[in-house]
Amino acid sequence: MAKTPKIPKPPKSAAETRGIMTKLERQHPGADTELHYTTPYELLVATILSAQCTDERVNQVTPALFRRYPDARALVKATTTELEPQIQSTGFFRAKSKSLLGMATAVCEKHGGRIPATMEALTDLPGVGRKTANVVLGHALGVPGLPVDRHVLRVSNRIGIAKGDDPEVVEAQLCDAMPKEKWTVTSDTLILHGRRICKPKPLCDQCAVREECLYYQKVIAPAVRKAKAPSLKPARARR
Repeated sequence: MAKTPKIPKPPKSAAETRGIMTKLERQHPGADTELHYTTPYELLVATILSAQCTDERVNQVTPALFRRYPDARALVKATTTELEPQIQSTGFFRAKSKSLLGMATAVCEKHGGRIPATMEALTDLPGVGRKTANVVLGHALGVPGLPVDRHVLRVSNRIGIAKGDDPEVVEAQLCDAMPKEKWTVTSDTLILHGRRICKPKPLCDQCAVREECLYYQKVIAPAVRKAKAPSLKPARARR
């Protein structure tokens, strides 16, 4: 039997992580997914479409899509030829159309047309990975889940509340530090912080946890001090 790999400890303790997240939640009150949905099915479809696409663009596409295909039983009757033009603007539309139809088929055949409420069952659906499953579980099904996307990876590693580039490792580290009822809002808050403040080129002067952030302490602050330090010009030789 294969051993479960040991999850490395992040630089920040669980108590420090919880304190940092409290500050970030105050900076981004009411953090939530920005995808528009009314049912677990709609959120699952929207999340599949959001791969390599902005939430704003997905929200422009889904209203008409949901009117035409309001549930998995309706979607399963579509063809890729019918579906592709409707989702083309989200990018990778051929792969996404196959994922959507495969998902709808599996939901109808294995789950009676209802979106399943477990990680195992969700990730067994075509086109559904762990991140997508966590989004649906945490937001639409009332099951604690902590989706890890590129923003969560970047922000958590910079601050020091996680360590690693494997989304599952970072998910485990954050879940260990945060209470279950905070898992989903932790992800939503880190995503918003990554979109608004801790961008690839971060706006550290606007960050609520700048003083606790390892990236700021080790990279940004020294660079700022160096830029402000007076330059010492060599003395001119006397004639």
